[in-house]
Amino acid sequence: MALALLVSCLFAAPTQQLNKQQVVSALSKRYGERAALRANAWFNIIDEAQQLSDIDKLNKVNNFFNLFRFIDDKILWGDSNYWASPMEFIGVNGGDCEDFSIAKYFTLLQLGVNEDKLRITMVKATTLNQYHMVLAYYEQPNAIPLVLDNLDKAIKPATQRRDLLPVYSFNGKQLWLNKEKGRGVLAGSSSRLEKWTDLKLRLGVDRLRQPKLKME
Repeated sequence: MALALLVSCLFAAPTQQLNKQQVVSALSKRYGERAALRANAWFNIIDEAQQLSDIDKLNKVNNFFNLFRFIDDKILWGDSNYWASPMEFIGVNGGDCEDFSIAKYFTLLQLGVNEDKLRITMVKATTLNQYHMVLAYYEQPNAIPLVLDNLDKAIKPATQRRDLLPVYSFNGKQLWLNKEKGRGVLAGSSSRLEKWTDLKLRLGVDRLRQPKLKME
């Protein structure tokens, strides 16, 4: 697979060593000096959290990314539904719910969290009456997942998030249709999701998009 052969495709393999100098330099050139500072802070999180338990990794990553700004795709990118890469999200200092969830997912993979325990999950947020995306973590295959969210910043079991109705979930391998608070019914490969497939081609620093709105 071509992605695995490209150094710039940072997340082709979760255990692949990231080129810190390359990333920081690319984000600085594309988005400015403050983007480089955020990239350095992100690398510090990765370095500090390597030996932590999964739960401590979840908290560290969730707290870090929930400091970023929420902004609608149409305003930021001029696109009604753009899934930004983690590098773009860090570079511009914000995004919408998909971008928060995607950045947390790939960062946790870098920290060695088993991909089978992670699901990016589309939900219906009943309090907002709109679709929303969160990251779910399953300690065991049949466990109630923990929810990492940018709306409610505290990590909670899905049973305590009655405001979220799961619709579908996916990771790098599979796609599930969610019928309840569990992991749902297998519905095939996540490659069926066009935006996910497109995102995986943009994970490096060689295809960074310039936002329509510069927030700093």
